[in-house]
Amino acid sequence: MKFVLWLGIVIAGLWLVTQFVVQPFSIPSDSMEPGLEIGDRIAVNKMAYLFAPIERGDIVVFNGQDSFSSGDKDYVKRVIGIGGDRVVCCDEAGRITVNGESVNEGAYLDSTMEPSGVTFDVEVPQGKLWLMGDNRANSADSRSHLGDPGGGFVSQSKVEGKAMAVIWPPQRIKVLD
Repeated sequence: MKFVLWLGIVIAGLWLVTQFVVQPFSIPSDSMEPGLEIGDRIAVNKMAYLFAPIERGDIVVFNGQDSFSSGDKDYVKRVIGIGGDRVVCCDEAGRITVNGESVNEGAYLDSTMEPSGVTFDVEVPQGKLWLMGDNRANSADSRSHLGDPGGGFVSQSKVEGKAMAVIWPPQRIKVLD
């Protein structure tokens, strides 16, 4: 009887942790390659933004309903612009700029990939985000929704958490910067 009680407590505790603290998320597409590959499991810190603001460069998991899809679907993308930013593609060197400053994306973009095949010049509304996949040639991100009613922006309230680490498969385990 004690074993069943302890097992119930452990299961309830694990459920609470995955619902409110850290949740695993599976990468369903190649939109975040080369850093995140199809089938990677990542740990998402669901409390990260209770204590700190969302920052440019963060990898976030968000609910795309009403911004990226009509269904209730989670996505993973990189934050390029936050409320108040002007995000432009591209400068004379072919780089994305945020508030007039060129963004060095060499740490996460494949060196053979251009920052965007789509030109854009957007001002991110307060409370919204401009999100892009790292595999720019194959990512349905904010650029893909420029003409939609939301203009490609995602509400910060739709962010479910910050991607912290690849936790599976074992050969790909790493902390995400």
